[in-house]
Amino acid sequence: LLLFILCAVSVFRFLRTGMVKLNAFVLLRRDLHTSWNAKEKQFIRNFFAGRVPCNVLVFGDGGGYSAIASMNAGGLTVILQDSRLRPTASHARVYGITYATAASEAYRLLRDSREEKKKKKNRDRSQLALRNLPPEVWDTPWDVVVVDGPKGDSPESPGRMASIYTAGLLARKKNSTTTHVVVHDTDRMIEKWFSREFLCEGNLVWSKGRFWDFRIVNPPGS
Repeated sequence: LLLFILCAVSVFRFLRTGMVKLNAFVLLRRDLHTSWNAKEKQFIRNFFAGRVPCNVLVFGDGGGYSAIASMNAGGLTVILQDSRLRPTASHARVYGITYATAASEAYRLLRDSREEKKKKKNRDRSQLALRNLPPEVWDTPWDVVVVDGPKGDSPESPGRMASIYTAGLLARKKNSTTTHVVVHDTDRMIEKWFSREFLCEGNLVWSKGRFWDFRIVNPPGS
């Protein structure tokens, strides 16, 4: 009788887990970000289907990533959203953050960062590094970091320079091993320049539509 009960419990857990993943996948098909084209949606489905549950950090609009948070049941999803937006994501921890740089400053920031690199300044102290992040963001080893925010759709709006730079810092932390950094809107100059500069073109493993996937590996003991 005990053996029968244990078997029944195992089957129930298996079916329950399968239903959660199936329901999340159906939700993902329906609720993916409306600005993505068909190839991009398929890329995101395939990308996360093989990785969840995992630790996911998103720079972007919480509402557009609710489906991924639902799919990542059993994992951790944290969304860093422009503090001017209203939190809308469910199944995720959403933090409002403030960006101090505008898209119009991109060229100057890139030039200054290269000068800092020549002088071997601490990368954490760069003016591009986001310092107002919750401790949880720095303490967690992230499997995936998605950069799809802030919007950066006008010269006056916050660009993605700082989020791309900080994503690179997080991926190279001592407590991380392998981190995928996925950047959206790489058809735009800022996303293209800063991804190549701070995530390194040699780490680019996949591109689909306007998404680039960088795989950053930290050697043991680094």
